Order: sequence, then structure tokens, then C-alpha cells
Amino acid sequence: MESRTSAAAKEECHAGRSYRFAVHGVDARGKIVLRKTLRRDFVSRFFANLPPCMVGMEASNGAHCWAQVLTDLGHQVRLISPQFVTPYVKSNKNDRNDAEAICEAISRPSMRFVPPKSTEQLAVQAVHRVRRRLISDRVKLVNQVRGLLAEHGIVIPRDITQLRRGLAELVAHCNDDLSELVRSLMRELREELAELDRRIASYDRRICEIFRNSEPCQRLGKIEGIGPITATALTAAVGDRTCFKNGRQFAAWLGLVPKQRSSGGRAHLFGISKRGDRYLRTLMIHGARAALARAGGKQDARSLWLGKLRQRRHANVAAVALANKNARIVWAMLAGNTAYEPERSMKAAA
Repeated sequence: MESRTSAAAKEECHAGRSYRFAVHGVDARGKIVLRKTLRRDFVSRFFANLPPCMVGMEASNGAHCWAQVLTDLGHQVRLISPQFVTPYVKSNKNDRNDAEAICEAISRPSMRFVPPKSTEQLAVQAVHRVRRRLISDRVKLVNQVRGLLAEHGIVIPRDITQLRRGLAELVAHCNDDLSELVRSLMRELREELAELDRRIASYDRRICEIFRNSEPCQRLGKIEGIGPITATALTAAVGDRTCFKNGRQFAAWLGLVPKQRSSGGRAHLFGISKRGDRYLRTLMIHGARAALARAGGKQDARSLWLGKLRQRRHANVAAVALANKNARIVWAMLAGNTAYEPERSMKAAA
């Protein structure tokens, strides 16, 4: 029978200390056969001398890289979310106990694992994460500029276009009560905002280029509410499609299904669970809002369904419902390698 080996990696907190891996191994009957601590340089050598086995790791920084290395060595790798490891930790928390908990968690037949990602997927995710950080920096900058100007009695609307226009007028004109020091500061902040706009636009062009060169992204882009940014983010995040049995599991992974607290045979459903990747969920919901806005006046089956949904429920509820539906369609298209068929999706909904 196949043996199982579990490994957990934890970064040392003290300066000058290297990464160390705590390894906990059991045989096919669950008996402990290995407990070891490895330095980073010896991990590949150690697993190369082991017979093929199942290796479990927490899905943290560097986990996907190590998953590829161990897979090339002939092992079967399972990445697990840290939140699913916590219930199996005995007594105090340390690297050795975490490794034992991972080994126990991956042996559960109903455990859910993180889809492994290829090098190309990690590269696309890196582009999205840098772009997301730049957008966050721009939001912080805009809020700071509005707050500083409000202290001097100049109130600018929350629209970023209005802020750009207002900063241009402040820099160009000197007929207000703004001091020269604050005016020069606004001039520098305006240049910083223009630089952030330029960098974000460059990342948008990179994403559009990735979208044009990817056939799966092109197919996902046919869905109403999914554009280049959402399509590339989804294909980069979804590695092994077999990790999800159906579209509902994929939607639940994105946090788009209701949170449930049921007991005694009574079902109590609340708002969406908001589990999983917040970035993907936000893109899906914002795309659904855009699709709802464009559905008015159209007579196709999907638009009519959206119109009836919008009449019955609040706009935010309708947007989440459409995002949930789009997520299930995305899984079906990626799992079956098929094209988008609006009529088929509406028949399934009916």
C-alpha cells in the first residue's frame, strides 16, 4: 500500500535563520515512521531518496513551487488551506505539530485541497497582484488628497475624474487662498497620481495581451459580465479542474454561495459566505453588475431572466446571483473544454 508523508514549511522569525521544513511521515496504517527537520537546501535531496508517496503542504508562499519540484520527483502532492489544518493541531502550535496535523488532514477522504498551479499561472497571478497593489495605492492617494484639500475648505467629489480635473485647476490657478507650500505639494501629488495611472494602464495592456493569446480566456470572455481581467484571473487561479466535483463547489470556493447555519432539520441561510479569494469574487460581482446594467431592453432569454430577477430582488442580490451563475458556467466550460452556449445555460437554469 502507498505510504503518506506530510511536510510543513515555516519561516524562522529571527534574523539570520534559514527556512526550515518539519517533516512528519506515517505508513499506510497511520503509524508514525518519520519525524525530521530539514533545511531548505536538503529538502529536494531528502524527498528524492524517498519512494513515491503522498506529500501534503500548507498552501502558503512557495508551496506551488515545491509542489512542482516534488511532483517531478514522482510524489503525489496535496496543498491544503491552513484553515483546514487548524482543527487537527494537537496541544500547542509549532512546526512539528503542524506537520502532524497536515498529515492527518490530507488523509480525510472528504478534505478539500487547493488546486496546484503551473509556472504560467503563477506569472499571470503575479501581474494581477502587482496591478491590484497599484490600484490600492491609487485609492489611498486619492483619499489623502481629498482629505488634505478638505482641511483647506476645498471639497472635491469622490469621482477620480473630478479629482484629476480639480488638481489641474489648483496647480494652474493661483486665485484662491491656498498657500504656495500646499500648492507645490498638490503638484507633486498630481504627478504621483499620473505615474500610478500610467503604471496601471501598462498592466492593463499586459493583461489584454495575455487575454488575446489565451484560448481558454477567449472562451470565458464570451460570457456576459466577464472581461479580460476577470477571465485571465480565473484561468490563473483554477489549476486542476478535478479539485471541484461540480460548478457549485467552484462557486462555493469563490465564496458566492449562502452561508448556512442549519440545525434540527431547519435550514437557515444567510448572505454569501465570502470565503475564498476576495479578488476573484469582487471581479465576478462587479462584472455581474455591469451585465445587469446592459441587460435592460434586450429580448434574449438571459436578459429577460435578469430583468425578472432584478424586479424581484435588490440589485446587489441580483448581481451576486448572476456572479454565482457565471461561476458555474466558467467551471463547466473549463472542465469540459467547451464554448459558451447561452441557450444551454438558460435551459439548465429553467
